Amino acid sequence: MTEKKSNNIWEFAKTIIWAVLIATVVRTTSYEPFNIPSGSMIPTLLVGDYLFVSKFSYGYSRYSMPLSPPIISERIFSSLPARGDVAVFRKPTDTDVDYIKRIIGLPGDKIQMKSGSLYINGTLVKRRRIDGMPKMDPFGRKFLVPQFVETLPNGRSYRILEVLGDNGGADNTRVFSVPRGHYFMMGDNRDNSVDSRDSTVGFVPFQHFIGQADIIFWSWNKKWSWWQFWLWPNAIRFDRIFGIIK
Repeated sequence: MTEKKSNNIWEFAKTIIWAVLIATVVRTTSYEPFNIPSGSMIPTLLVGDYLFVSKFSYGYSRYSMPLSPPIISERIFSSLPARGDVAVFRKPTDTDVDYIKRIIGLPGDKIQMKSGSLYINGTLVKRRRIDGMPKMDPFGRKFLVPQFVETLPNGRSYRILEVLGDNGGADNTRVFSVPRGHYFMMGDNRDNSVDSRDSTVGFVPFQHFIGQADIIFWSWNKKWSWWQFWLWPNAIRFDRIFGIIK
């Protein structure tokens, strides 16, 4: 009886070990789940979105692995990111922090914001105003946030917000010259994003990229708590689940 019980415990332990190993391999080589804690990528990504990031999109570096061990000196099996990709990366000034932004500038590009408009290599990036995004103020009053569709030179289009209009703190910048092997990242919520326009982030080395954000697998409105199960039908954003990130 004791021997049978010991065998059962060992079989259970092996099952757990194999599950952990498989999950670690998948997380390292294929897909890693992330959640969105801030509004810097609104309207593309909302607070409470949970998404899968493909590790193989850009190849692998030390930051592709749990705990980021320095066993990979260069990026391996690499594919270059494309302008317009939404990517997860380690913050250059604090590699313990994961950020998610959109790739705006490639190595060698010159990037500038003037009166809220984006310029790449001296050319104005087209944007088209669309209906504003509905929001609620602290007093429960509804208002519309100015919203645009921006189209990059390679044809990639996405929505951006200009909460403070075109004269916010980061709407007029110097010219940023993107160094070799680095990328210029920006949030779609242009007036509420700490990104490459800010010295606390700056240019992002390719080595710091973790992967490309691919798909939203879950979305939860965090104004409700998990324990309020009777409100789940309102809290779960069913229309965002399995949405492709563009």
